[in-house]
Amino acid sequence: MRLKMKWAALALAMQATGVHAADALRPVTQADLDKGTQDTSKWLMYGGNYANWRYSPLTDINRDNVGKLRPAWIFQPGIVGQFEAAPVVVDGVMYVTAAYNNLYALDAATGEMLWYYEHQVPGNIQICCGPANRGVAILGDRIFMGTLDARLMAFDRATGNVLWNVEMAKFEDGYSSTSAPLIIDDKVIIGNAGGEYGARGFVDAYDAATGERKWRRWTVPAKGEPGTETWAGDSYKTGGGPAWVTGTYDQDKRLLYWTVGNPSPDWNGDTREGDNLYTNSVLALDPDTGDMKWYFQYTPHDVWDYDATTGIFLVETDLGGKQGKAIVQPNRNGYLYVNDAETGKFLRGTQYTDTLNWAKGLDANGRPIFDPAYVPVPGGSKEFICPGNVGGQNGSYTAAYSPDTKLLYVPVVESCGKMEKQEAVFVNGTPFWGGGPGVMQGEDGSAYGHLSAIDAATGKIAWRYKDKWPMVGGTLATAGGVVFTGNQEGHALAFDATSGKELWRFQTGSMVRGQPTTWKQGDKQYVAVPSGGGGIAVAIVGENPNVTKGSALVVFALP
Repeated sequence: MRLKMKWAALALAMQATGVHAADALRPVTQADLDKGTQDTSKWLMYGGNYANWRYSPLTDINRDNVGKLRPAWIFQPGIVGQFEAAPVVVDGVMYVTAAYNNLYALDAATGEMLWYYEHQVPGNIQICCGPANRGVAILGDRIFMGTLDARLMAFDRATGNVLWNVEMAKFEDGYSSTSAPLIIDDKVIIGNAGGEYGARGFVDAYDAATGERKWRRWTVPAKGEPGTETWAGDSYKTGGGPAWVTGTYDQDKRLLYWTVGNPSPDWNGDTREGDNLYTNSVLALDPDTGDMKWYFQYTPHDVWDYDATTGIFLVETDLGGKQGKAIVQPNRNGYLYVNDAETGKFLRGTQYTDTLNWAKGLDANGRPIFDPAYVPVPGGSKEFICPGNVGGQNGSYTAAYSPDTKLLYVPVVESCGKMEKQEAVFVNGTPFWGGGPGVMQGEDGSAYGHLSAIDAATGKIAWRYKDKWPMVGGTLATAGGVVFTGNQEGHALAFDATSGKELWRFQTGSMVRGQPTTWKQGDKQYVAVPSGGGGIAVAIVGENPNVTKGSALVVFALP
């Protein structure tokens, strides 16, 4: 289902905001993508720039006037399910996805719908943790979107017409796709979801013009390949390792960083003894070939469901006596890791959650020192294991980094669980969990959340905003000294980036799960906040029952 683009209305709106209608179809080039958010009239990719900062140099909205923000327009998709997308904006048009593969092109100044496409999914679709879609990628005159039935689609930017539609993997085998693709040169790069079904993970690159697959990097090795020795027997065949979060890219070194999720079965590691490479790892890949240059494994032999699929940030910092690039990740397991971006060498790790007991610390190589008292057992662990399987931090929502403050702004879940180990029997296309999260603290109301400002170099907490519900909304930092996020009570929130003082809040009507973005159109800066709840990852840590599960995109501006 789609609507043709209303170009006449769009042209008038563009003229009113200082954007030329002739630019409406100007192709997005690799040079545009390289600039990231330096061109403040655009937000071209999930993380804003290749370093994944989710940062804008805009200062029109700042710590002094953010309290005056008011809705400029509101768009309601009418879709029940988590609204986790990062809206993409270019030449006065916003492209945003909602749950169940719904894609919208909107006039970015007014919210008027220009076209709409819904990809229907089969009735026997297998998805683990909600029907989310986290957004699109853009190149030339094309928009690219992954789907819940593990397809990758290309659309004409002006009309919404489908240009190609390729199958990445069989959804019947448990595969799906929920992440926003990433564009590098002429390739559309995307990973899979489905690790809870024993589906072998991968990162793929497709030709943007034709949809032809150019390379695939499996996240779990095959027989005879390096890393297979870290899997007992033939357990690698059903080892999981999904790659469901958008990657980060170093343009100078031409290294693509992609994170990998949990091994399968999730909570029972008896049949897969060993470190289980390359699950729970970050992979540094050659974007031209998919060849792996190095890897770093955060949680070897994971039995807690501690996916490594949270956002990673490319930052300039101390590399042990010299300045250089590092990748920084607030991992789901409760530790903040800093690794040399060129070599993967572990530099330092610090705890960022209030409570962490599954490990006694990290050794000199960054390997966790496991505490055997906090391992899932049949019937559920006697003590709460912290953090619970949702994390710390979760790939469903993303932190932000400001080069001005050198701080990482991390939305955190504080919830522990009595994780349970069960017998695991693999049946293709069905859940292969080997247990479950067990009793979660959120069920007795003791879970909570916070937005933490963390020094990316030292791991020290600069400030913290505490919320009575787990924080499951994405973040955005700006040069105006403001950090935007949202909470489960439905409030869009703004904080002083340096002090953490709350500066503004607005009730959106549903819990904030999406990724805020910002851009300038004509003489006005806009901030978009997707709002819409649902999904098992929230429910098991204490979902706020007092807000609706409907969805809305609220776009704010100064009067």
